[in-house]
Amino acid sequence: MPMKPKKPCKHPRCPKVTDGNYCDEHKRLYENRASASERGYDSRWRKARSRFLKVNPFCVKCKDDGKLTEATVVDHIIPHRGDKLLFWDESNWQALCKRCHDKKTMTEDIYEEYKY
Repeated sequence: MPMKPKKPCKHPRCPKVTDGNYCDEHKRLYENRASASERGYDSRWRKARSRFLKVNPFCVKCKDDGKLTEATVVDHIIPHRGDKLLFWDESNWQALCKRCHDKKTMTEDIYEEYKY
């Protein structure tokens, strides 16, 4: 019986191929991850997020580039990594559009993950 061909790792820009979804190097970033509510993104967060976006309706990164884009994500400027004080510190929040948030997460935040 023929073997299944290997697939590219699903981690952005990873050139490795694997039998699963992620290569051995990136597996640890995605496996055994707690659910969103277990990480603190529960009803209390959704209320705070909604309130923050009403006060800060535009993406701060787009605004710096001279564009007005509706913010849909509340981003933690410094990734909280489970630290509840940092998670709830509103001075660590910024309003971003999904595009800017995804870009930040895949560049700055992932880089921070590898520093530790």
